[in-house]
Amino acid sequence: MLAIGEFNTLEILRDTQVGIFLGDPKEEDREKHVLLPNKYVPKSFELGDTMTVFVYLDHEERPVATTINPYIKLNEFAHLKVNYINKFGAFMDWGLEKDLFVPFKEQARPMEVNKRYLVHMYMDDKTNRLVGSSKTQQFLNNDEVLLEEGEEVDLLISHITEAGVNVIINQQYKGLAYKNEVYEEVKPGKKMVGYIKQIRPDGKIDVSLRKLGYEAVEPSSQKILDELKANRGFLGLNDKSHPEDIKTVLQMSKKVFKKAVGSLYREKQIRLEEDGIYLVD
Repeated sequence: MLAIGEFNTLEILRDTQVGIFLGDPKEEDREKHVLLPNKYVPKSFELGDTMTVFVYLDHEERPVATTINPYIKLNEFAHLKVNYINKFGAFMDWGLEKDLFVPFKEQARPMEVNKRYLVHMYMDDKTNRLVGSSKTQQFLNNDEVLLEEGEEVDLLISHITEAGVNVIINQQYKGLAYKNEVYEEVKPGKKMVGYIKQIRPDGKIDVSLRKLGYEAVEPSSQKILDELKANRGFLGLNDKSHPEDIKTVLQMSKKVFKKAVGSLYREKQIRLEEDGIYLVD
């Protein structure tokens, strides 16, 4: 059974003038085999070899395979650019020859050509077609969160508000990294690793863009050493420095800064003076 909108590992069944057909060798119905066009066919292959390909619907709504890695897969979120708009809706670039259709009824706000929007791709039950929607909240559910505090997760930056950076966690949950805890430049669409800071009783999830607790000290210590080396062994910061100054220079909180400095001092890699930190030769 072909999984539309996903990667499939299939067997090479036959070679034709237009490409090779892939599928399950036990499936005798040729309509359930999928064509991999010539331009994607490897230079050398043998019948019976297996290939991992992405399967989607072509302009005639027939399953077709490709070796291209699309920007989004079934039941995932991604920031995509609008290629063009017609009387039915918007058509978005998802890295394949046929654009992803987003009907007007699935647009959170009217889309514009060449602008990017966060969309979710799903299978339309009525048409059996892959469709996009920018009404993304309906596809996120924090009612039953199967995560643990401190767990490393994949994040997709959704949008930025006064409260902080809104993220999608593991393509499934919504979370928030508070503004005063974000020490690097982020923008919608960026993918990054994060950490679960707190799961609240109401299902809201607080995330951190950096490792938590003492696990954060080692990379932060290295960051301080790198800055010292880049500035001739001196850094004009100490435990009395304003948190914003530390954030500007080192992209870390004052709490993490003090832990990292303490660690480096105990290891005798730095010395502390009133005017700042010196690297020990």
